[in-house]
Amino acid sequence: MIHIAICDDEHQFVDSLTEQIRQYALENSEEIKITTYYDGLELVEKYDTTTDLVFLDIQMKLVDGLRAAKRLREMDEKVGIIFLTTLTQYGLEGYKYQAIDYVIKPIRYARLKSELDRFIARRRREESPFIAVNNDSGRYKVMLNSLRYVETFNRNLLFHTEQENIICYRSMKEVAQELAPHGFVRCHSGYLINLFYVKGVKKLEITLLTGEMIPISQPKRKEFMEQLTEYWGDML
Repeated sequence: MIHIAICDDEHQFVDSLTEQIRQYALENSEEIKITTYYDGLELVEKYDTTTDLVFLDIQMKLVDGLRAAKRLREMDEKVGIIFLTTLTQYGLEGYKYQAIDYVIKPIRYARLKSELDRFIARRRREESPFIAVNNDSGRYKVMLNSLRYVETFNRNLLFHTEQENIICYRSMKEVAQELAPHGFVRCHSGYLINLFYVKGVKKLEITLLTGEMIPISQPKRKEFMEQLTEYWGDML
């Protein structure tokens, strides 16, 4: 689900934009939640951190969009912001707050669709992390949610994915550092495991959801179990 907020002090415009977003959701089979605010102060005071995108009017009476955006960025570094304005000169100033874009009011449906298409495509790329792999056969984009584990193989690495096994010429240390923020942990000098696929650990052996058995070394067992416990705790 995508959570979109609209903040504008023109009630008629808010109603119109809400209907256009609902039309977009229907046409594109997207589940979109819409929350409306009628001033920057209300947005800041009642801000919901589950918000993914904010359509924010620059010119409002109590707290204008630029001041509200500054406060939003202090609370939420990732939320997308699209400024709404009737005056083009505000556009460049709005980019100081990492705005995705600014749109001249009234907004046409074709422009709204273009903005939402672009935002959703970028959001999905960010939600589907991958690692680039080079070998003699070419260059591969390996999606991390399909990568079960990495093992050393003839002085190289072998990526075990749901679709195929792919040779990689990078070092285990380098790959482990890149994948650490995504739930991958070294369990052995020769193995790097995606914790999502771990079913259980018994003595010095890890069982994956696929039934595969991966060795765990005694020196790495304690740290591995601590990270696995923390990961499972976050998943519960």
